[in-house]
Amino acid sequence: MYASVLRRKSARSRKTWEAVLRREAAPGRGSAPRPHRESAPGSRRGTAVAGLARTALRTTALALLTAVAIAGVSAGPAAAADGDVTWTVRTAANSYGDDRSSYSYTVNPGGQLKDAMVVANHSKSPLELAVYAADGYTTDTGQLDLLTQDKKSVGIGAWVHAGRGSVVIAPGKSAEIPFTVGVPGNAPPGDYVGGILTSLKQADDAEGINVDRRLGIKVKLRVSGALKPNLAVEDLHVEYDGSANPFAKGDATVTYTIHNTGNAILSARQSVSVSGPFGWLRTDAGTIAPPPELLPGESWKVKAPVHGVRPAVSLAATVTLTPLLTDASGTTTALKPVESTTHGWAVPWTLLALVIVLIAAAVGTFLLIRRNRARRKEQEEARVQQAVERALRDKESQQS
Repeated sequence: MYASVLRRKSARSRKTWEAVLRREAAPGRGSAPRPHRESAPGSRRGTAVAGLARTALRTTALALLTAVAIAGVSAGPAAAADGDVTWTVRTAANSYGDDRSSYSYTVNPGGQLKDAMVVANHSKSPLELAVYAADGYTTDTGQLDLLTQDKKSVGIGAWVHAGRGSVVIAPGKSAEIPFTVGVPGNAPPGDYVGGILTSLKQADDAEGINVDRRLGIKVKLRVSGALKPNLAVEDLHVEYDGSANPFAKGDATVTYTIHNTGNAILSARQSVSVSGPFGWLRTDAGTIAPPPELLPGESWKVKAPVHGVRPAVSLAATVTLTPLLTDASGTTTALKPVESTTHGWAVPWTLLALVIVLIAAAVGTFLLIRRNRARRKEQEEARVQQAVERALRDKESQQS
C-alpha cells in the first residue's frame, strides 16, 4: 500500500516540494504498488526529510520507502536530512543563469543542450548518491509529483541523461553533475515537465527494510512547434435538491471534468451558473477555485454547489472556462473562453402536489355542483309532471 506524506517548508519566498511514499508488504506476500503522491510549496533552501516505513516483514521480504523532493532553488539549495546524513541540491551557475528556481528550456525537435546540478554533502561521512531523471504529473491534490523509478518515463525522464549514474561526495564538499537534454527529432511540440533527482539508499537492519530518499529539481521543457493550448469540459451533470417548503429555493450541484486536450500547460478561470427555461431565474455559483496547472492530457474533476436556485422544472447548467497560458517569462495570457451546457430537472414536488390537490378539489367541487344542479332539475321536472297529471285527472273527473 502506498501512502503520501506532505510537508511544507518555507525560507523567504522560495519553493520546495516534498512527498514521501510508502510501500508496505504483508509477511510472505507481495502487493502491487498503487502510487498516490502529494507535494506542496516550500522554499529553495527548505529541508526534505524522508520518513521510514514501519512494517513487519519476514527475513526474506523487504519494504521500500521513497522520499521525493522537487525543489525550486532560488534562495538556496533544497536539502534532504536523515539523522547525520544531509545533502542539498541547486542549479549550477552558467550561461542559463546563476540564481534559477528550476530548469526551464525551449528546444527544437532533435535539439540538444547541456546543463548541470550542484550537490553538496553536509554530513560527516562520504555520501554516494544515484542520479537520474523522471517524468512529472499532477496528483489528486493538485500538486506536482514525479514518477517513481520503477515507472516508465516517456518525456523528461527519457530525454534528460546525467553525465554519471552516481556520485560520491566527500564530507563538506560539493560536486557539479552535468546532464544532457536530448529531444528526439520526432518529439511532438508542446510542454513537458519532470525532474532530475539524487537518490540515497540505506538499509535499516533493525526494521528489516531498505530506505530510498530522493531529492531533485524541477525541469520544464517546451518543444518548439505549433502550440495548441486547449481545454475541454467533459462529463457535465447537474442535480437539484429542493426543499419541503413549496415556495422555497433549493440547491443545485454541478459536476464536470476539465480536460487539457492541447499540448501546453494550462490553468483556468471558471464560472458556473444555472437557469430556468429561456435563461430566466439565473443563479451564479460564485467564486470557484481555479484548477492546478494541468499538463497536456491531464484531467481535473470539479464539483460546484449553486445555492438559492428556484425550482423552474427545467434547469440548464452552464460552465465557462477561460484557459490561462503562462509563458517562459511568467506572463499569463487569458485565451478564448470555452463554454458547455447541460440540462436537468428542478421539479418543485411539494408545490406540484399542492397544485394537484387544489385541482382535484376544484374538479370535485365542480362535479358536485353539477350533480346537485342536475338533481334539482330532475326534482323540478318531476314536480311539474305530477302537477300536469293531477290537472288532467281533475279535468277528466269534471267532464264525467
